[in-house]
Amino acid sequence: MTKRSLKILTIVCGVLSAGSIAGAQTPGGACTDRILRGDYGFSIEGVLNPAPGVTLQLRGVAMTTFNGDGTLTQVDHVVVAGVPPPALEWTPGTGTYHVNPDCTGTAHINVPSTGEFVNLRFVVIGNGSQIHTVVAPPYDLGGLDRAVSSVGYRRDN
Repeated sequence: MTKRSLKILTIVCGVLSAGSIAGAQTPGGACTDRILRGDYGFSIEGVLNPAPGVTLQLRGVAMTTFNGDGTLTQVDHVVVAGVPPPALEWTPGTGTYHVNPDCTGTAHINVPSTGEFVNLRFVVIGNGSQIHTVVAPPYDLGGLDRAVSSVGYRRDN
């Protein structure tokens, strides 16, 4: 093999390696944090249980921006029992997430305006085009017991 051939082979191998490292999935199909990148619109549904025998319907929407590096920002608008949020039209949040190789994952979202937080468990499908979430303990959103889930779709850019 000539020096020139060896140099070209080295460059090609480097490009191929960089492509697999930068990708959202490994060549074997395993997911990484990079599979979630960009804006996702979520529809949120669930119930809150403030006391035994009392159930309040929860509906909302959120726009979450996943940065591909395990960090996120979002805004949401959640209506509980037909009552919109008291002070903010859109409630901002920031957080972190981690995608496992099997495309399941976790997220932790802080809500600075209230000092509360929420933890999520999720699955990523469609090569990152959809995310299905459920709120998981521990959480601290007003001390209410809850059963809340959401479905998010990547916004086309």
